[in-house]
Amino acid sequence: MPVVEGLALYRAAAEAAALGLPVLEVGTYCGRSTILLADAARAAGVTALTVDHHRGSEEQQPGWEYHDPTVVDPEVGRMDTLPTFRRTLHAAGLEDHVVALVGRSVRVAAVWGGKLGLVFIDGGHTDEHANGDYEGWAPHVAQGGLLVIHDVFPDPAHGGQAPYRVYLRALASGAFTEVSVTDSLRVLRRTGTGI
Repeated sequence: MPVVEGLALYRAAAEAAALGLPVLEVGTYCGRSTILLADAARAAGVTALTVDHHRGSEEQQPGWEYHDPTVVDPEVGRMDTLPTFRRTLHAAGLEDHVVALVGRSVRVAAVWGGKLGLVFIDGGHTDEHANGDYEGWAPHVAQGGLLVIHDVFPDPAHGGQAPYRVYLRALASGAFTEVSVTDSLRVLRRTGTGI
């Protein structure tokens, strides 16, 4: 995540955390964005939640551009970013302010019962995963809370289209109103019901 997008995410998290509700991200990877959410959550006295299966999304698998062989577990031969994520939180001094939910986003969302001040969608970039993240987590965004979507590229030449389609879907729903645009990061506020 570029610095300018990270700063926009932090501002959104700080605003949303002021609602007194947890903030949640979908797509932890190694924890860079988690640090931003956790610092904002810590300042507001709430908890940051992060959901990931830690096996990498489709573009992080062997043979793809974003594959990092250093996060492959040699014993099982699959990606495992959980140890790196834990080291990231430790180094940042934020372990006490984050709850890591290890599992598939749609499965965790199906058992989640509370409202959230912010949902940051930055998980898988297929239509199946992006829509699953939106459908699972957007209903939990409290009135006045924020839905943040990363990697929104209107031009297909710049990136995948699934997050862009979810962004358009959220706007078309009438449940969310755009607050800000920072490069590929979109911040929307819940102003209506539904998804």
